[in-house]
Amino acid sequence: MDAFYATLHITLVFQFISFGSSTCLFSCSCTDDILGRSLVCMETSMGEIPVDIPHDFIKIRIEKSHLTELPRGSFSKVPALEFLWLNFNEIALMNMKSLEGLANLTELRLQGNKLTSIPWTAFQDTPKLKILDFKHNHLDVLPEHALRYLPAVTYLDLSFNQLSVIAKEVFINWPLFQIAEKAWAKEGMVSNVVLGLHDNPWLCDCRLKGFVEFIRAVSPPIILMNSYLMCSGPALKADKFFHEIQLKSCMRPVTSAPETNITLPLGANATLTCLVKGRPEPTIQWMYSLKIIRGFVASQTNIDEETFSSQLLIPSLHLADRGLYTCTANNFIGNSSVNITVNIASTDSSVPLLPPVPMLSSEENAYIDIHIAKQTVYGITLEWHAATENPAETWFTIHFGKYDSPKKEMIYIGPGINSYSVSNLLPVTKYEVCVTLKNHPPREGQCIVFVTGSDISEMEQKERLIHIIVIVCAMVLAVPVGMYACTTEARFSCVDRCVDLWRMHRMHDDNLQEGARQGTFDSLQVTSDEALCKSSVEKPTKRRKSEDKCKGGSAAYLY
Repeated sequence: MDAFYATLHITLVFQFISFGSSTCLFSCSCTDDILGRSLVCMETSMGEIPVDIPHDFIKIRIEKSHLTELPRGSFSKVPALEFLWLNFNEIALMNMKSLEGLANLTELRLQGNKLTSIPWTAFQDTPKLKILDFKHNHLDVLPEHALRYLPAVTYLDLSFNQLSVIAKEVFINWPLFQIAEKAWAKEGMVSNVVLGLHDNPWLCDCRLKGFVEFIRAVSPPIILMNSYLMCSGPALKADKFFHEIQLKSCMRPVTSAPETNITLPLGANATLTCLVKGRPEPTIQWMYSLKIIRGFVASQTNIDEETFSSQLLIPSLHLADRGLYTCTANNFIGNSSVNITVNIASTDSSVPLLPPVPMLSSEENAYIDIHIAKQTVYGITLEWHAATENPAETWFTIHFGKYDSPKKEMIYIGPGINSYSVSNLLPVTKYEVCVTLKNHPPREGQCIVFVTGSDISEMEQKERLIHIIVIVCAMVLAVPVGMYACTTEARFSCVDRCVDLWRMHRMHDDNLQEGARQGTFDSLQVTSDEALCKSSVEKPTKRRKSEDKCKGGSAAYLY
């Protein structure tokens, strides 16, 4: 009989151990105490919430593992759960239904994770929640109604996050704060509510005025873990405690300028000054027609906490710099702007100045300044500048192909880009490239026609740029050795003659010494079409009259 009872006892113990081990997760430990069953998983390789957690756990603690998110219904199969600790994981996302089915949850700790935001409506499923710990995360926003769904919380820790601005309405609208304040005033006894808000980078400007006033006035039953909240910015208030500062209400920017009409001589340096008053500190920008071309440097200084000065420096005034300059200031309250007109005094009263380039709408036929910025052995780099009203949103179309081809390749270029390179060009081929506003057809002044030179040896490829004959050119162009350049007015018959002359000079250049000097249009010796079209070697040939004399233009050749 004794042997029978001994065997039965061993069997029951074995079954109990087997039952316990089968209901605990791998790499975790399970315990039973006076509060109920607990699941503890420490420093495991767990990367997601297990789906087979037994339903009878009261406390779950998964820490220092590799959890990255809380999906919908993460613990919905554990309805009896009261304590949930998920500290020191890598949780960055929290589904708005992640706490679904946890009506009995009273304590949630998510310390030391990577949360940047919280779906506060998730707490509708946890009406009994009393302790909520979010310290050491990356929270940077606390919405005005964030605490609406925390009617029973008496401990809320948001310390060591990235909160910079909070409205006092966040706490004024907190149901628990309203109830506690009334009960304290009426009975003098109510449960304390502990708040942790320290060690956040508080930005102490006008936006924080209400919150600073709330913190100063806070009293039991609201208790701060650390009442010495400190400012991180702006610079004039950094490292000061809330009780040491006075904040003013926010205001829309007001802009002004000491001078709104400036006249200076050509080549002078101009400094445009814009004064802005606003709270909080506004963002100041300068807008002008040729901003995408010249990109002048603007500097900003703080006169006091709410007054700022912005200066735009225009070095060596060009004629194109004339016109309207707008200084605009923005903050979350509104914006304001002031216009400054820049004029250039004429040094020669007999020569009137051309009108300034207008700031055109992108829908109009905007002026586009196009030129070849660089030539390589088998390609070119094209640059263009356009005066448009909104350069940040202006798209361009490049039309490129052989000159006699009726259909050109179209390339779309986005805002902020003003150059494009073309490579693998064929030798001795005439090309045309145009730059227009997106989907607009080319018009006069928006195209360049050029002819590539004959193929050259490998040694010459390393030492010389490709020879290009520029037929239509809007601005000064750096011209390499041996290049012909004809101005816009030159007739194509003259250009054909230029090509013939270039070929003869190309053969002559082979006998010249290396290191021939290069130059620009500024150094070219300009002659008439008639002179250019004459061969340097007199050969009596019969040509049409129209080819013997090129009228209506000028051209140049660089030796």
